[in-house]
Amino acid sequence: MKKSIILILIGKRHASAVSVQEILTKYGCSIKTRLGIHDGVLDQCSEVGFIMIEFVGEGKNEIINELTAIEKVTAKLVELEL
Repeated sequence: MKKSIILILIGKRHASAVSVQEILTKYGCSIKTRLGIHDGVLDQCSEVGFIMIEFVGEGKNEIINELTAIEKVTAKLVELEL
């Protein structure tokens, strides 16, 4: 069994969120699981966000390239296998 996980760190969440979401929507059929986390709530929201996705199928390198082209966004692929 092999799992492909993409970790995404967003440095300017308010400025980048729409662009990141557009890319995730584009590859939506290949995203099996998605978890998004950011520090703070209500009026104490953080500008830093973290998203973990389980990616299936083709296009891993493409989505990473598109995400990292956004300023203050980093994406890394982690592949785990038993």
